Amino acid sequence: MVDKITVVGAGHVGASTALGLAQRELARQVVMIDIVEGVPQGKGLDQWESAPIEGFDTRVFGTNDYADTAGSDIVVITAGIARKPGMSRDDLLKTNAGIVRDVSEKVRDNSPDAIIIMVSNPLDVMAAVAMRTTGFPRERIIGMAGVLDTARYRSFLAMELEVSVADIQALVLGGHGDTMVPLASYTSVSGIPLSQLMSADRIEANVDRARKGGAEIVGLLKTGSAYYAPAAAVVQMTEAMVKDRKRILPCAAWLQGEYGMKDIFLGVPCKLGRGGLEQILEVELTEEESAALGRSADAVREVMAALDALG
Repeated sequence: MVDKITVVGAGHVGASTALGLAQRELARQVVMIDIVEGVPQGKGLDQWESAPIEGFDTRVFGTNDYADTAGSDIVVITAGIARKPGMSRDDLLKTNAGIVRDVSEKVRDNSPDAIIIMVSNPLDVMAAVAMRTTGFPRERIIGMAGVLDTARYRSFLAMELEVSVADIQALVLGGHGDTMVPLASYTSVSGIPLSQLMSADRIEANVDRARKGGAEIVGLLKTGSAYYAPAAAVVQMTEAMVKDRKRILPCAAWLQGEYGMKDIFLGVPCKLGRGGLEQILEVELTEEESAALGRSADAVREVMAALDALG
């Protein structure tokens, strides 16, 4: 257990994350901060009132003042807006970059030793914005993407094969979006290669569904996006670091030569421990997987270039 974890943003993702962190008792206190007065306070109080029933002692509270977040060990950034009718992608990118930049400045000033978990979209680019703003080393800025994407991939395979999700091992690399790279060659069911249990066309169908997993939920909800699974992914990453478990999880990390790439956040296998990102593992890829990872990196660079052009 650490002393304090802050969740920036009290929307569906932020609130679900705060509750998950508290229920696992990963910190003495969980602070939920938002610019809207009353919302984080109300949700924080509601969550704390569930403690006697759920049986956790982590103190949850909400605030609008970053002074209350001072000295946080971990900061989860979920702040940002969804694209609205009439808003261009450039408008969304510039707006969210401004929000993340402002939040990152406050994190740097109030919690200079914190580990940042980036959730705001476009995730890989927002992680880069946070790094530029805070000056934190790459070990302390990690993007939540691969854990969520891998969970979606595993859940779809479990449904089709009618097996427990616990028995499916998988790995999804690349940027968070349609260019993500589920690695069929590293997918197995209790050690049995997926190719022995599922036809190539069905594997590809599930890979495609994983790539579009977020959009599928948006299409069903119509007025929102996923939050239960994203929050669960953040909690798993946080637990790995707080408990120094040395978990190997796919996360967005700042590459410095790994996979032949440099100066880019991209989803890769990461060892997470108390120091944050402790190691990036390089796995062998097929030619097709390597090419797909390159295309995913190009897509991230394209968005990064668009942001730089906006100034």
